Amino acid sequence: MGSEDDERALLEAYILQNEGSGLYAGDGSVDSKGKPALKNDTGQWKACSFILGDILSSTLLLSVQDLLFLTVVRSNTGTFFCERLAFYGISTNLVNYFIEKLHERTVVASTNITNWKGTCYITPLIGAILADTYWGRYWTIAGFTTVYLIGMCTLTLSASVSALKPAECVGSVCPSATTAQYAVFLTGLYLIALGTGGIKPCIWPFGADQFDDTDPKERVKKGSYFNWFYFSQNIGAIIASSVLVWIQDNVGWGIGFGIPTALMGVCIASLLIGTPLYRFQKPGGSPLTRICQVLVASFRKRNLKVLEDNSLLHETQDRSSAIEGSRKLEHSNELRCLDKAALISDADIEHGDLCNPWRLCTVTQVEELKILIRMFPIWATGIVFSAVFAQMSTLFVVQGKLMKRTLGSVTIPAASLSFFDFVSVIIWVPIYDSIIIPIVKKFTSKERGFSQLQRMGIGLFVSILCMAAAALVEIKRLQLVTELGLEDEKVAVPLSILWQIPQYFLLGAAEVFTFIGQHEFYYEQAPDAMRSLCSALSLLTNSLGNYLSSLILTIVTYVTTKGGKAGWIPDNLNEGHLDYFYWLLAGLSFLNLVVYMVFSRNYKEKKAAAA
Repeated sequence: MGSEDDERALLEAYILQNEGSGLYAGDGSVDSKGKPALKNDTGQWKACSFILGDILSSTLLLSVQDLLFLTVVRSNTGTFFCERLAFYGISTNLVNYFIEKLHERTVVASTNITNWKGTCYITPLIGAILADTYWGRYWTIAGFTTVYLIGMCTLTLSASVSALKPAECVGSVCPSATTAQYAVFLTGLYLIALGTGGIKPCIWPFGADQFDDTDPKERVKKGSYFNWFYFSQNIGAIIASSVLVWIQDNVGWGIGFGIPTALMGVCIASLLIGTPLYRFQKPGGSPLTRICQVLVASFRKRNLKVLEDNSLLHETQDRSSAIEGSRKLEHSNELRCLDKAALISDADIEHGDLCNPWRLCTVTQVEELKILIRMFPIWATGIVFSAVFAQMSTLFVVQGKLMKRTLGSVTIPAASLSFFDFVSVIIWVPIYDSIIIPIVKKFTSKERGFSQLQRMGIGLFVSILCMAAAALVEIKRLQLVTELGLEDEKVAVPLSILWQIPQYFLLGAAEVFTFIGQHEFYYEQAPDAMRSLCSALSLLTNSLGNYLSSLILTIVTYVTTKGGKAGWIPDNLNEGHLDYFYWLLAGLSFLNLVVYMVFSRNYKEKKAAAA
């Protein structure tokens, strides 16, 4: 315990001594050797190039000094870029693998994928807790990329080795995969889900850690970082949805899975190469334990009266918070019942028990829990948006397969239309960062144009337009089905698949506003020592959105197939009404937006206490 106190005192003295000189980061970050991080030698865009992995997007943003530095490491492809390319290389076309190779029905295949993708967004809770409590973000990413690579290798083997591949169809007879074949395939798939769970909640906070909150210039760069972070993700997704999907459909699934597997090896190498340049935040201990301590301490003192004078509440007198890696937080007047955890009672004084956090917590620790409670309604409204986003890799693809997919002599894979979602993101990110923000700043006087909450709300509105566009395309498609008498035939209608572009493009625009806004919101508003946990909670909305999509799909199928009817979403969409399902999601999205507006208007932002 003494050595930890000495280390803390030494670090504070070091920062105080050099604060005026600007040599060191003022947010308490350290370098790879555990020493205070030098501003000029660590962090910023030169470190993020290894994390983001898109050299083009990074060089667009670098200073001359950083650009010269990057010429030395230009061969780096980067951690996040490779991981995202690998993930989308598997997930983008996965619905077709389930249907064509594992011979699953459309509803079963869609449900399996949304369940898997849902798991991919639950496992981040595991990675976040390990990062915030024990390992830190860097070592959590390093460990779970290895698990990810093992999963990718298993999946590639299941699609390459004859004994592990399901038998091909003979005419109209399609034998089901054996139990062993199915088990190997799912093992690989869910190892990937576990691996991505350690990467997702840590990778973008780790990138944001490379910018010093106490430096105004670096703080502005951090705002741009979140935009270009998402840009980098979609560069990988574009390659996956075009090149890799084509390889999977036309060359083979073994090679189509093998290429992303090789890229995961590059991902691990990229992360390790950049180690000397990173800034690290020390783990602050278990966030779940601190939450429980506040609840227990406030319950024990439930009969005490809350003090009007907030200055009498317990807080450490040190420059930094008692929580490792965290700044002190200002007291807020909401949820005053939790303030009882920071009341110094007569019993505490009598027993000299002022260091037991299960009886007495600091104001900062209490405020951590308050922040999580305030964020909860905003968090919950992200679930419906994620349910809309889940349609891109499931029903949008199935819809596209029954449309005209030839363009000249080229046949367009239905899953490749997600290319336009990623293109939309790539178009909107620079427009937002370079055009929209400067214009809006003139009217709002805000550092980043829109507030994070306003940005997210715009995205929720655009998602309604996305589902409306998808419904209108399906209405037109079904009109042609009726005119041509194709209700009983599972064949494509002469309506170009390119009519799906607007729904993909609108979904990409909604992502730029909502998903990027969420990343920034949860990083900025999260307590310093809970940033990985809060990023995992933001990702959890994706998981619950996928599960919600599965639930809605199951309920709709059950209700609409009663009495022997085909239902809204049969295996042959020509005899169904997919447009009704899209309108249902549009209606739910509208109600979700109304709820969001109510809670976002009353949200109180986090305030760090002055040092």
